[in-house]
Amino acid sequence: MGSSIIFKTLKLQARFAYYSSFLIFIIVILSGILFYMTISDALQTQIGNRALYLAETTASRGDVIEAFHTNNPSESLQKISNDIMLAAKATYVVIGDKHGIRYTHPIADRIGKTMVGDDNNRALIDGESYISIANGSMGQSIRGKAPIFDTNGSIIGVVSIGYLTSELDSLYFLYLDNIFYTMVIALSIGIIGSIFLSRNIKKQIFNLEPSEIASLLTEKNTLIESVREAIITVNEKGEITTLNNAAAKILNLTDSASIIGDNIEQHIPNTHLLNVLTNGEKQLDKLMIVNGHEIIVNRVPMKVNGKVVGAVASFRLQSEIEQMAIELSQVKQYTEALRAQTHEFNNVLYTISGLIQLNASDEALSIIHKEVQGHSSLTQFITKRVKDPFLNGLIIGFFNRARELKIKLIFDEDSYLETFPENIEKSLIISIIGNLLTNAFEEVDKNKERQPIIRLFILDNGEEIIFEVEDSGQGLAQEKLDVLFSENISTKDRKHRGYGLRKVISSIHDLNGTLALEKGDLGGALFIVSISKRGTMIHERY
Repeated sequence: MGSSIIFKTLKLQARFAYYSSFLIFIIVILSGILFYMTISDALQTQIGNRALYLAETTASRGDVIEAFHTNNPSESLQKISNDIMLAAKATYVVIGDKHGIRYTHPIADRIGKTMVGDDNNRALIDGESYISIANGSMGQSIRGKAPIFDTNGSIIGVVSIGYLTSELDSLYFLYLDNIFYTMVIALSIGIIGSIFLSRNIKKQIFNLEPSEIASLLTEKNTLIESVREAIITVNEKGEITTLNNAAAKILNLTDSASIIGDNIEQHIPNTHLLNVLTNGEKQLDKLMIVNGHEIIVNRVPMKVNGKVVGAVASFRLQSEIEQMAIELSQVKQYTEALRAQTHEFNNVLYTISGLIQLNASDEALSIIHKEVQGHSSLTQFITKRVKDPFLNGLIIGFFNRARELKIKLIFDEDSYLETFPENIEKSLIISIIGNLLTNAFEEVDKNKERQPIIRLFILDNGEEIIFEVEDSGQGLAQEKLDVLFSENISTKDRKHRGYGLRKVISSIHDLNGTLALEKGDLGGALFIVSISKRGTMIHERY
């Protein structure tokens, strides 16, 4: 138990070296045993074939056959046996008659006795030549046996030539020494190779431990899923390796794991990620269309040691980015309105302060009364006709701004709006009115020939919500009317400006509304916006 805990605390490199060395040790031992057994079987087979060959050769010799017809076969056969035994380095050469009685034997006292081993029947009865392993009078031996036939083909005896298995052990040990040295060399090479391999693997994984890798993988997956942007990663072959739920939603996938391993072009035919893999250059804030959605995409290569091994694409719906821009624009408008209100109040306060210093108390009280009454009347009128506090704040802010710019802003007395339906995005409505009023302020400021007047009309007729913004500006030229609904349309000539109307048109489109443009009674442009209360926002269908 203790050794197991200690082993688990070892670094990955040490663990890998120990594991691989142990595995190589087992393989080398098993290979050595198998090799030894193979060599033993080969030697045993070779000795047996040798004994069989000598037995068959001896049995077919003419002098051996002739000796069987003499009065004392042992006398001549014993000499022949001794010569063969010395020449073949056999343990024994035994020749017996058809009853298994020995005519020859290395030990003279055993001549005339029955051959031991009970393995003569195949030779003496069946006439076969064969190899057998049996226990004889001299111990266990590998023997080759062959029948002796006379000139008539009758079996007259048997030849048995054997090698004791105990004598083969010394031969086996000669090979065993070679096997042992080979195993030691192979094991040494394997251990050294394991050490170098473990170092190389540790270097490949940036010297991280398994727990650190698991932690990084968990953090990566959590991070990818936590961001609202869609993220897709591909390897150097362009195969998808990772994508988060936001990407699966844009690609209309119910199971994001189902496309892991697919080529990116199967799901995004117009992708430029493969170009990033080829040239290794970043592509930032690029517009493209995926499944009918306009998205803004960033593509960045992944590099290891300067080599591109993959790429990452992060993208987000353009409508979401525009929505954030609209919200920021609204904040800016609120801030501007508050600034104008503060500036106007400061002017009033300076006037009151001066009157007090001049002891003109009645005039100061008159101004205060007038300001309070005027502001209160305006606020009461707006809140009575429009029930939404956000829209109230926007309108009051623009009234303060108009007062500062000496512009006459008229809120039509016939205006009336109760509440916004839940299916209509309030922020888009406020953005539409804010941008139209801002555009009207700039138009009347450019026209010095007429009194700067802007009229705002808001009405809920039960079926739809109608907004009208009319100004006394110069109006829109015909050529600008023809391209009003084009991308990046601008009615202004100033640099870095001109996206107000585009945002208005985009917001109206998202609300599934309509926009009409006419020449107003004040001499300038009249924008008429109609939003159906029963309509569904277009972006909700994505």
